[in-house]
Amino acid sequence: MVAHKRPLLTLLCKAASQTLVQCGQRNLGGQIGYSMVLHTWDQTLGAHVHVHGVIAAGARSTNEECWRAADARFLFPVRALRTVFRGKCCQALARLWTTGALPSPEEPATGGSLAGFALLRAQRYAKEWVVDAKAPCAGPEQVLDSVGRSTHRVAIAHHRILDVRDGQVCFTYRNRRQDHRLQAMTLDAHALIRRFLLHVLPRGCMRLRHDGFLANRHKAHTLRRCRELLGQPSPLAPRRPQSVMQWMQEVTGIDLTQCPHGGSRPLVRLPLPNLFRPAATRGAPAEVPIDDSSSSLGVFPGCRRRDQNGCLRPRRGNGRVDGGM
Repeated sequence: MVAHKRPLLTLLCKAASQTLVQCGQRNLGGQIGYSMVLHTWDQTLGAHVHVHGVIAAGARSTNEECWRAADARFLFPVRALRTVFRGKCCQALARLWTTGALPSPEEPATGGSLAGFALLRAQRYAKEWVVDAKAPCAGPEQVLDSVGRSTHRVAIAHHRILDVRDGQVCFTYRNRRQDHRLQAMTLDAHALIRRFLLHVLPRGCMRLRHDGFLANRHKAHTLRRCRELLGQPSPLAPRRPQSVMQWMQEVTGIDLTQCPHGGSRPLVRLPLPNLFRPAATRGAPAEVPIDDSSSSLGVFPGCRRRDQNGCLRPRRGNGRVDGGM
């Protein structure tokens, strides 16, 4: 995966997208809408490549005449999802190897030969692939909020780092094998950086993808038509843009207009002085007195000559000293 990150990550996302489209056509008879987020890490920054998807519980018919709701018990059969996803991944992997986009499989047992690759493919087909599909436990709002906060998340956040000392970094993680218990791990700084850089995506590889009737190229039309088919009102007018202070108070509860120490006392906002005024408003060059005792040579940067009062005249240009500032 590390040696061929770009083609393999693209393969994974395309296979997941094609699987959802095919199951939507087969089980619902229409076009579904979904958003996918690519994640490549686990709690200890190890390689754990997977895709999270949020899928609408229904499909828009091909002729746009009706809305086909999904079964209340499940969206798609999980076993069918596993089978289709495994087949599409293995077919795409074989296509990459045949065209030379994937020079050779990573397993040394294959030897880079056609027979070795066929063995690798058979081993992948024999494995039970993990595909999970379930309804949101706390409602769609909770799922959208959780996935929305993870779209631009990196492998490790600042609040998880406990200590950095003597070339060692201590951070927290949740051990899924011990009931998600919070534990601490210490790694060498170079090892932590190496793990972190494993999750930097190649140029052009998208972490967030929308497709179906949520595709950006026709989302305005398809969403409007879906609301008409479902009998839902038009969305509310977009909210007015928030200021930084309003957004900070809504997200974190911190009021930037109040003093963090006094609490009730408001902060005073003063404009910064304009240090770079236009040349037309500048005053005449100032005379800068120089004490020769402070310099063995009596040289002032940017000055050309000394006048009769013992002051050096500033030079025009880069060394000019502006008396109007």
